[in-house]
Amino acid sequence: MSDIDDTETSSVLGPQQMRSLRESKVRVNIFEGAIRSGKTIVSLLRFLMAVLFASGGVIVVIARTRDSAYRNVFEPLMSPALFGPLARLVHYTAGAPTARILGRTVHVLGASDAKSEKVLRGLTVALAYVDEVTVIPEEFFTQLLGRMSPPKAKLFGTTNPDSPAHWLKAKFLDRIGTTLVGWRSWHFSLDDNPALSEDYKNQIKTEFTGLWFRRFVKGEWVAAEGAVFDMWDPEKHTIPWDDLPEMRELIGVALDYGTTNATAALILGVSAEIDGLGRPTPRLFLIDEFRHDSKLAQQKLTDAELARNFVAWLNERHLPASTQTKLTPRFTIVDPSAASFKVELRKTHGIASTDADNDVLYGIRLMASLLATGSLLVARPTDANPNRGCPGFITEAPGYSWDPKATLKGEDKPIKVADHSLDGGRYVTTTTENIWRRYIKLAA
Repeated sequence: MSDIDDTETSSVLGPQQMRSLRESKVRVNIFEGAIRSGKTIVSLLRFLMAVLFASGGVIVVIARTRDSAYRNVFEPLMSPALFGPLARLVHYTAGAPTARILGRTVHVLGASDAKSEKVLRGLTVALAYVDEVTVIPEEFFTQLLGRMSPPKAKLFGTTNPDSPAHWLKAKFLDRIGTTLVGWRSWHFSLDDNPALSEDYKNQIKTEFTGLWFRRFVKGEWVAAEGAVFDMWDPEKHTIPWDDLPEMRELIGVALDYGTTNATAALILGVSAEIDGLGRPTPRLFLIDEFRHDSKLAQQKLTDAELARNFVAWLNERHLPASTQTKLTPRFTIVDPSAASFKVELRKTHGIASTDADNDVLYGIRLMASLLATGSLLVARPTDANPNRGCPGFITEAPGYSWDPKATLKGEDKPIKVADHSLDGGRYVTTTTENIWRRYIKLAA
């Protein structure tokens, strides 16, 4: 999660920010702690200073994806409110492989999975900025350290806390000051950011619960345990399908594919709501759900049968007559493992599909933030329309739990039981993030 927000336009740096700015002169410099704590701003300022002196290799900016690099790194760097006249010397187009910072070419790399470490091969890295280190695969980070061979090579990285057994903490941060040389870290809390008002801090504290509150607000490295969506409240997070507001668009439909397990697909829409002053107040809605459970139906379907049923459902009306009835999903998103099903959709029905973003932990974090802030609601069936809405998602959400065996290994993983509609909802929400973020303001 990024620290950046419109409230952070103050040019004043707090004591912890000034301290980290002065002391971040070693090989690897990690700025960690709560969201909105000012760590991103000061780390970017320190990075800009280092760009001027980087030599002997390339400069790289690394994030989970290039989209997140644009949002968390380049948007703030190009903001005059944050960086004054320096903002005019930063140029980047979202999704592009390179940027220009202070006249220097900067390579922008996405590191969404372990295979992405291949993009580092052959590079000699003089300077690196890593956004959200804990969501970067360990293999990628290890490869990056190995590529930092120039004598004065430096890395500046930010992160929110994760599991205390996460590789970054267990293998590196816990060893700073003892057996690990050339590393420094600085911990930030909400109070370390002088740009935040007390009202805003209190608002942030209400947006997260449980695990996410302890990590993102208190800045604690704590293990995941218990319910994944411990903030889930059907009274707060669901809406009768009949009462759905007018939709600006149906962004996409995403399908979690199963043969012996259930197949589930969910439609995500963004509303065209406005407040009493006529200002847009859009929210995301999981609107409707397709589901085939072969165990309950006592019938396994072939890909052809499943695709035919799915397409027939897709052509139905998914919004109440009182709103818009002609909207259809812009994108069809399918479980990456469902190769044969995607072929069937394309060849028989002419539907081109996009592979779902299957970063489970990132998707869970994103959905948790949306639920906690009230930015995502789920339509529930009604007496008048019992076959509409997302009953599978609503049934699965309360029992979705962290795997205690994975926790012991320093991993945040949910138990893979009764999660098919949840996976479909996660797919459509995460894969279309770059679209709905134009409308929804969120820290994640």
